[in-house]
Amino acid sequence: MNIQDQLQATIDLLVQKGKGILAADESSPTIAKRFDAIGVESTEEQRRRYRSLILETANLGDYISGIILFEETLEQRADDGTLLPELATRQGVVPGIKVDKGKGPLANAPGDEITQGLDGLGQRLEGYKAQGARFAKWRNVYHISDSTPSRLAIEANAEMLARYAAICQAQGIVPIVEPEVLMDGDHGIARCAEVSEAVLHALFHALHRHHVVLEHALLKPSMITPGKNHARQAKPDEVARQTVRILRRTVPAALPSINFLSGGQTPEEATANLNAMNCLTPQPWELSFSYGRALQQPALQAWKGDPGNVAAAQDALYRRAALNGAARRGEYQSTMESAGE
Repeated sequence: MNIQDQLQATIDLLVQKGKGILAADESSPTIAKRFDAIGVESTEEQRRRYRSLILETANLGDYISGIILFEETLEQRADDGTLLPELATRQGVVPGIKVDKGKGPLANAPGDEITQGLDGLGQRLEGYKAQGARFAKWRNVYHISDSTPSRLAIEANAEMLARYAAICQAQGIVPIVEPEVLMDGDHGIARCAEVSEAVLHALFHALHRHHVVLEHALLKPSMITPGKNHARQAKPDEVARQTVRILRRTVPAALPSINFLSGGQTPEEATANLNAMNCLTPQPWELSFSYGRALQQPALQAWKGDPGNVAAAQDALYRRAALNGAARRGEYQSTMESAGE
């Protein structure tokens, strides 16, 4: 199978009706925060147990088409000795990998950040592919304030995401590009829309310059929402209208799917907002999810590091995935949260 066929085969598996992507790629500091919240020490063994729990959830592939893993997870095994990426494949879930090396200050752009990790990326991707990864993810962030993001930050981050995506496709790895416009701040929804439009315009211009094949890539953007400290928070219908409006202005129809990040929304908010988008007029791309905490939080709360709670945690994860599967179809209702549907 040539590289183009490999990429298309992976896209076909990832972009399925009623399914989305589970982000389980928390870095060591991030998962330590998640574990601290439930009173669990973040040891390598506890992380292995937790991520095994996720991938051993019965019928996970009903609503999850792919899972983004952290580098450590590629080498971890379930209790029976099965490598965790192989466990995902057995569930019909495509294994993917987070490949960026984290963010830091962008020189000459106070308050802005840039993501690192391009050095040696091609060689790393070869290794990840040999370990079973078929797609990758790279996250850049944009801070909203009166002075940020600067034009320099918008263009530099777009260039970084495009270079990463081109390297991935050359290796037969489907790239997810994640330009996260952060919810932090007290800005209104109009300011978020303005920044998001500029970010996405720059991103797709850069992808074009680097000859990235859009049919073999996925976008993981933020939804258009007010800052989390803004006095008036938006209802799902408004989030949906504003988000789709900006996407239709900036994202070519060739892209097969847009898989939103939850970005600090509660599980219920992320599901309701996605559902509202899928209730609008059909769009040229699939509108799906690539949630981390918004899928995992109920499972973490149920688990609390206790082996006796594994089944309850898996039930919570499956139920949250099923609710987002309903949102993919525009069939979610808030009453499902308490009805056990």
